[in-house]
Amino acid sequence: MSGCASFAARYCRIAGERLAISPLGPVMVSCVIAEPQNTVSCPLSSPTPDILKIRRVSADELYFMSLLWLRVAVLLYGIAALAVLPAALYDRPRWRHIAIPATVAALFFHFVSLAEMLNAAHHRLPVDTHETQSLLGLLLALAFLVVYWRYRTVSLGIFVLPICFLLGLVPAFRPGRETIPFPQFHTGWIFLHIALLLAAYAALLLSLLASVLYLIQERNLKSKHSSPRAGWLPPLETTDQIALRSLLFGLPCMTAGLLIGSLLAQQTIGPSYFLDPKVLLSFAMWIAYVGMIFIRRHSGLRGRRAIYLSGFVLLVVLAVWSANQFSVVHRFTTP
Repeated sequence: MSGCASFAARYCRIAGERLAISPLGPVMVSCVIAEPQNTVSCPLSSPTPDILKIRRVSADELYFMSLLWLRVAVLLYGIAALAVLPAALYDRPRWRHIAIPATVAALFFHFVSLAEMLNAAHHRLPVDTHETQSLLGLLLALAFLVVYWRYRTVSLGIFVLPICFLLGLVPAFRPGRETIPFPQFHTGWIFLHIALLLAAYAALLLSLLASVLYLIQERNLKSKHSSPRAGWLPPLETTDQIALRSLLFGLPCMTAGLLIGSLLAQQTIGPSYFLDPKVLLSFAMWIAYVGMIFIRRHSGLRGRRAIYLSGFVLLVVLAVWSANQFSVVHRFTTP
């Protein structure tokens, strides 16, 4: 049996060399010789470091590719932001045919970049400040395309596309490395919480920009010497519909996002989350948002007053965003 044992040991050593890359971790190979009770077992060396190295290299390559796609998207946003100026200000259809396809292409590359970035870095969860900015820019670009599809106007692109360019510029060249302090938050529900709130922010910003266009057009129509160049502005009724419908779209997004976040915080942190400064400001933001919609719908608020009201709520949103530095639940850490 010593010969069989040496043969089995030699077989196990060869098998260990061949199976060292097994992704199943430490493997035990058993060689049964002649009799069932004579079994020679040899543990294989753990392949975990090699596998982790391979996965780390793959993640780094994926992250690099995501930055490359984001830089391509930023370049396309810049092209679209430049092309939309003659398209809107001088009604040049040729430039419109450049601005809209460039925005669609930028949105596609932006989405691919964000998906790869989140998958490589945080398991599909945007916890980094730059990543949330990138997601907000993506939602704004999508909102601009929806408005163009519905109302056939590119006037908002004068403001929206440069904002998308700036929101993607910093993450494309200076990506962050922040992580979330609570690993149990890596779920689909927390991603939905973040995405819904960012959609509400994008809707609020779009409503504010539409109100600015409304004010410019209203002043031009009331002026005795109206400028013929103001023909790039959409009709007052169109801009008012864009502003109001953007707010109506953002309200359920904000409500659902806050409810999801509250339920998750209640399950993971407990009732103490309600004393968090960002949570308190978030509920104040929701109250201001609801009040703004109520005033607009029941008093017919438009023009300058609508801009002031939307600007006030936007300042509350910025305060909520800045409260991350003082929040225990929403503070991100750098490894």
